[in-house]
Amino acid sequence: MISVGIDVSKEKSTVCILKPYGEIVRSPYEITHTESQMSELVSMIKCLDDEVRVVMEATGSYHLPVLSFLEEYGIFVAVINPLVMKKYASIILRKGKTDKLDSIKIANYGLDNWFHLINYKSSDEVYVQLRLLGRQYAHYIKLRIESKLSLTTMLDYTMPGIKTMLKNRSDKPEKDKLNDFVEEYWHYDNITKKTEKQFINCYKNWAKKKGYQQSEAKAIKIYDLAQQGIPTLSSDTPSIKMLVLEAVRVLREIDKTLALILSQIQELAKSLKEYIVVREMGGVGDIIAPRLIAEIGDIRRFHSGKALIAYAGIDAPPYQSGQFTGTRRRISKRGSSTLRKTGFEIMKCLKSIKPENNAVYLFMLKKEAEGKASKVAKIAGLNKFLRIYYARVSEVYK
Repeated sequence: MISVGIDVSKEKSTVCILKPYGEIVRSPYEITHTESQMSELVSMIKCLDDEVRVVMEATGSYHLPVLSFLEEYGIFVAVINPLVMKKYASIILRKGKTDKLDSIKIANYGLDNWFHLINYKSSDEVYVQLRLLGRQYAHYIKLRIESKLSLTTMLDYTMPGIKTMLKNRSDKPEKDKLNDFVEEYWHYDNITKKTEKQFINCYKNWAKKKGYQQSEAKAIKIYDLAQQGIPTLSSDTPSIKMLVLEAVRVLREIDKTLALILSQIQELAKSLKEYIVVREMGGVGDIIAPRLIAEIGDIRRFHSGKALIAYAGIDAPPYQSGQFTGTRRRISKRGSSTLRKTGFEIMKCLKSIKPENNAVYLFMLKKEAEGKASKVAKIAGLNKFLRIYYARVSEVYK
């Protein structure tokens, strides 16, 4: 047996080739992620006169060029979780951290765990695209929250209280009533310089143009709020207008990007067999269904429902020592935080719509009746939901 340990970094890697009992086939050396040097590595591996297994850590996107190139030539490649490798490296008494030392540790890991190594299998390209789109969607959601907070801060200076008056209830993420209104009236002075009748007419015309309800009562409330409000910054300051309008512009651009990403996710997800099954599950709508599929990926890569639960990081590992057995255990949180967040949104949705015949919703009610906290009941419900998800989606591919 020959273990090829590859310590992957950005645009280059360090390779070490070992045999059992520490016999060095090739001392650690560097290669760049170019076709010529990767071809030389493949030729060297093919020339070795024993069974060869390549071992590397999962390093975000850095290891993908090496992985795909080696896979193309049919070479056994095991991709190891970085946490597992860190635990393995921690047993060494004398510490040290260099790329060469890391490649030796990775090669030794391959020899010590030879019969437990699993040949990496690439997911279908659709799942890869969905995962990438899903992660970018989550990234832009965070940006949207930050941008919304930034706009709220600016409005506290120029239009205190206006946010609660103009709540957005549109199903379209790119349509935001507060943004549209602030773009037209960015300071209370722009409202109070008109008479009440003039503002009511202007508000109705604006609402008709933007597709909102033409409510005279709402216009009167906004005018009264503008009259009584105390802006802390003057409308004569040009930088204030620029900051408010830029905050609106950034938020609008992020909303457009989110809508575009979501449409791409939905289009890809609908091409998969499991989409209809997932869409029909309780608490899952047109927006959450593709996000859920994107984060879980191909269900066939999980050997059981327990594996899917562990991937989500909501498993509670047992704790027992001697006569003591732990009963108050916490979830591990060693898994996909994005999947946990998406699952928690589904549980909140179930709690709001209250479907009487939904097994997951009834299970959450049962846990709450037992005295469990609301969040604990939701996590328990998510555990049951993922087991059902695994069973139903697996049935599609049988």
